Amino acid sequence: MTIRHFITTQDYSRAEIDALLLQAAEFKRSPRGQQLAGKSVALLFFNPSMRTRTSFELGAFHLGGHAVVLAPGKDAWPIEFEVGSVMDGDTEEHIAEVARVLSRYVDLICVRAFPKFQDWAVDREDKVIKAFAQYATVPVINMETITHPCQELAHAMAMKEHLGDLQNRKYVLTWTYHPKPLNTAVANSALLIATKLGMDVTLLCPTPDYVLDERYMAFGYQNAKENGGSLKVSHDIREAYTGADVIYAKSWGALPYFGRWEQEKPIREANKHFIVDEEKMALTNNGLFSHCLPLRRNIKATDAVMDSPACIAIDEAENRLHVQKAVMASLINGR
Repeated sequence: MTIRHFITTQDYSRAEIDALLLQAAEFKRSPRGQQLAGKSVALLFFNPSMRTRTSFELGAFHLGGHAVVLAPGKDAWPIEFEVGSVMDGDTEEHIAEVARVLSRYVDLICVRAFPKFQDWAVDREDKVIKAFAQYATVPVINMETITHPCQELAHAMAMKEHLGDLQNRKYVLTWTYHPKPLNTAVANSALLIATKLGMDVTLLCPTPDYVLDERYMAFGYQNAKENGGSLKVSHDIREAYTGADVIYAKSWGALPYFGRWEQEKPIREANKHFIVDEEKMALTNNGLFSHCLPLRRNIKATDAVMDSPACIAIDEAENRLHVQKAVMASLINGR
């Protein structure tokens, strides 16, 4: 029997994405159900979380299920992921045992595991969640690794709620300054979902060094072609913002400097003007603004933008609860 996982939306068709969003809307109207009655979910956090943990725990509860939260290396044994490793270091058990044992206990396994930020050639392989998917005998859900598919769905749902049909809406994914280099996961995912939904997407960033990994750019161009939208890269703030229907902000590190952040720092510091402010938003087509949260105010976006009616970041955050219920219910029913 083939097991369906939720690792990336790129594995899902446009029709399947639309179906998940319809189910999420139904859960928003009627939050409680029994789709997970008698079922259990393991939530493994290799990194900190607030919205993800809360929304997954409550989502399982609302649908009659039970969530077990684990933090490997803290309240659970450290896990080894390398095949053929001689385990004479800090790790106590191998993913081959962990995933199979958890599969005997629970009905879904959800994993949050950021990259180590040392070597993008290694991190882009997404070994942790792929190993869970390889060895588990139950569906595995990505709670954020080098992509964040649950955030994608929540973002798409919020945009649909405010704009209706998203086809050919001008969507700007803009890089913003942050004092620390960050994961590209949300940016990768925003690019995937906006192109999957047929939007006209502009990736706005300071220099070519901040263009996303070629894998996600290729998926974006493919999605745009298949769904009647478009994708382009811009380094011109005014051109990008002008006429935009959605501004989505995120900071991420430049891949050529991955693991060499001090060398990248001067570039980041020189581009603080990429902050989302009232002047830039005035160029849009009464555009919406959003961010995945957490957001550093007056660094990524001003107070005035965050507190304006255009900001749908709270709606997007709420929708995490609803879309994750849809994903969990879909995978359980698929089994």
